[in-house]
Amino acid sequence: MYAVMETGGKQYRVQVGDVIFVEKLDCEADSKVTLDKIVMVSGDDGVKVGAPYVDGASVEATVLKNGKSKKITVFTYKSKKNEKRKMGHRQPYTQVRIDTING
Repeated sequence: MYAVMETGGKQYRVQVGDVIFVEKLDCEADSKVTLDKIVMVSGDDGVKVGAPYVDGASVEATVLKNGKSKKITVFTYKSKKNEKRKMGHRQPYTQVRIDTING
């Protein structure tokens, strides 16, 4: 059984036991979170596709940790104008483990 869920503006295909990195959620480590924006659920009885979401479907997950990804360097410049800017960015994330899929 698998599901396609939406969180943080992105869609993820998940199964029970998967560990994924999603956009930062407002919850502490070792807490449970319920994600209810389920786009599609596939199981033994077939495939259910939502319009836009499947009614009554949800995914329960455990938050493993919150953190920041590796730093990327953003460098912009305009040639012949002596204009340049160097910045860094670290995207925050939440690591979750999928416990159950209710479809």
